[in-house]
Amino acid sequence: MSPRKGDKKEEDSPSPLYHVIHKLPPGDSPYVRAKHVQLVEKDPEAAIVLFWKAINAGDRIDSALKDMAVVMKQQDRAEEAVEAIKSFRDRCSKQAQESLDNVLIDLYKKCGRMEEQIELLKQKLRMIYQGEAFNGKPTKTARSHGKKFQVTIKQETSRILGNLGWAYMQQGNHMAAEAVYRKAQLIDPDANKACNLCSCLIKQTRYAEAWLVVEEVLQGKLAGSQDPKSRNRAEELVQELEQYQYQSAPSPSNLSRLSIEDAFIEGLDQLMNQWTPIRSRRLPIFEEISSFRDQLAC
Repeated sequence: MSPRKGDKKEEDSPSPLYHVIHKLPPGDSPYVRAKHVQLVEKDPEAAIVLFWKAINAGDRIDSALKDMAVVMKQQDRAEEAVEAIKSFRDRCSKQAQESLDNVLIDLYKKCGRMEEQIELLKQKLRMIYQGEAFNGKPTKTARSHGKKFQVTIKQETSRILGNLGWAYMQQGNHMAAEAVYRKAQLIDPDANKACNLCSCLIKQTRYAEAWLVVEEVLQGKLAGSQDPKSRNRAEELVQELEQYQYQSAPSPSNLSRLSIEDAFIEGLDQLMNQWTPIRSRRLPIFEEISSFRDQLAC
């Protein structure tokens, strides 16, 4: 039987499921070609070049800039990615800015630029309490491993506080990290943040308090307690604590380091006392926090 007219074209065309299987957007634009090279051909350097072409062509700039920055980070080009976002984010939509901030936070972490990471995390907290986060909505749709799920304002606040605590730990400011982790645990407690809080207390030689925190993980009282990574971390902290079981004297070496964060921590206290998911106007406490912004240890 002779082939029907158009059969060859059908053979050359990708299956309708092709884009779904490879998680590619439809079409043949510069951005789509960049995603094909990234996800199908697995050529990150070539994908970066094509993402640049998409940005310059004005093709899906929001997605192109974010995706290019992520690939750059994977290729140990995080510093370039930071500069790319700073240079081109003004071309992106207002809705994309929050997502770009999240990418920037990861990039600052990768580059070890703690000062900028902390300032951006504080900025995101201010946006939450001014009702500007999530584009004014109480929840947002997030993705993880290809799956969509809803994130609430409270969950996002706890996540940001957790990241802020981690950044303070990298600076050796364990008292500020402790204060922030405690706020995060009051909002949305989990095993990972509990382990970090325990570590902060150990660094301050407050071993009895550290024991109480890590026991909650070992007893399975917190979300994520059964996760192997959290479980192993908790067991490592217990081993560390056992070395200091006869020591209890507090160390005064860091006592002065929290004073420059007092305004910010007190602000969090008051904000949590009058918690509401969305506010259309600035909370009075943030006027107070803003006046201390230049003094805060970012």
